[in-house]
Amino acid sequence: MKLMTYMYRVVLFVLFCSVALEGKSIDFNSYFEDNTLRIDYIFSGNISQQFIAVKQLYRKQKWAGRRARLDEEFLQGNGQLYVYDHASQELIYVHTFSTIFQEWLMTEEAKHLSRAFELSYNVPYPKQSVDVKIVLRDKYGEIATTYTHTVNPKDIQIREIGSYGVDSKYIIQNGDVADCVDLAIVAEGYDASQIDKFYVDCNNAVKALFAEEPFKSMKSKFNVVAVASVSRESNPSVPHDNVWHDTALHSQFDTFYTDRYLTMLDEHNLHNILSGVPFEHIIVLVNTPIYGGGGIFNEWLTFSSDNKRTSKVFVHEFGHAYAGLADEYVEGGFEEYPYPADVEPWEPNITTLKEFSKKWKNMVGKIDGVSVYEGAGYMEKGCYRPVDVCLMRSVQDNDKFCPVCSKAIKDITSFYTSK
Repeated sequence: MKLMTYMYRVVLFVLFCSVALEGKSIDFNSYFEDNTLRIDYIFSGNISQQFIAVKQLYRKQKWAGRRARLDEEFLQGNGQLYVYDHASQELIYVHTFSTIFQEWLMTEEAKHLSRAFELSYNVPYPKQSVDVKIVLRDKYGEIATTYTHTVNPKDIQIREIGSYGVDSKYIIQNGDVADCVDLAIVAEGYDASQIDKFYVDCNNAVKALFAEEPFKSMKSKFNVVAVASVSRESNPSVPHDNVWHDTALHSQFDTFYTDRYLTMLDEHNLHNILSGVPFEHIIVLVNTPIYGGGGIFNEWLTFSSDNKRTSKVFVHEFGHAYAGLADEYVEGGFEEYPYPADVEPWEPNITTLKEFSKKWKNMVGKIDGVSVYEGAGYMEKGCYRPVDVCLMRSVQDNDKFCPVCSKAIKDITSFYTSK
């Protein structure tokens, strides 16, 4: 009887420990202040070798990011930022992302040229020294390069940064930054006489986003602030027409020699412009009637203001930047396709069927139209999408997010707003 009692207590103890470990979470207030540590990096190199370097560290007021599930890698992305408590080496914060630098590495140019790209990441401001580790992965999901550096939050070289003198106002304000997803829409290519137009364009974009499901049903979870940065000249540059303009962020078409790919590479200055507002996700609204845009997961998105497809392009690009959704069309312009047949993509809305059970397999046969349709991720063969037509495949007037993309958006919104 005593042996049985002892064994029973052991079993209870093990079960208790298991539950305790499963329920373990990082307490925000134990490790972080309600402020932001901004780290400016330079990513550089070519297809053969890549380098990461720190340029500058900043401290800004308020933390707009999540305060729960801090050590969770919810969606892998093409890169990860890990924050470890320096003393204990406990993982206390994770941020995942993709970069335009990694996208460029898949181009022909990266085979014979080295280039440098600006990246900036915000993390909650640590109370004690931390180790920050950056990991970049290749298209196989393998680690391509890593870089780790220590940050002492009391370092006198960390620059205090406040408002950059840029006017801003809220388009939607549903709650405190700690409780909502905070979107910042930044003006690009609007001169001083066009700021009223920017606010009109901004309101139109916000209406378009929250007219689409599932964002329509989740509108109360979002704040949106319009940031009216002024450009010396109007409109972005258009290299294929030999048009070059002096704008706040030096945006341009013809990125990677693709005429409709509209991006901007002045990322450090973009974060300077945003230094006076709390934000989590960046939207760059570019003043132009020319069709185009671009979206990078957890980096930024761009879209043109006055094209007849503006609304749909914006929501499509937001799908990339916010929820990590992949393009579902087949043309791409890459030198090498980014989705090898023997690797399951991390993006939730495409599959190579390598690990389909982790994707939408449980929705097939239960929701009308959801199946596996070949042709996605720029590839005609070997990569599959959930439905025939989705907003991540086409930006025509009636296109909507499919059930798989909608679920991905809902899931990541829940992750960002967890308490």
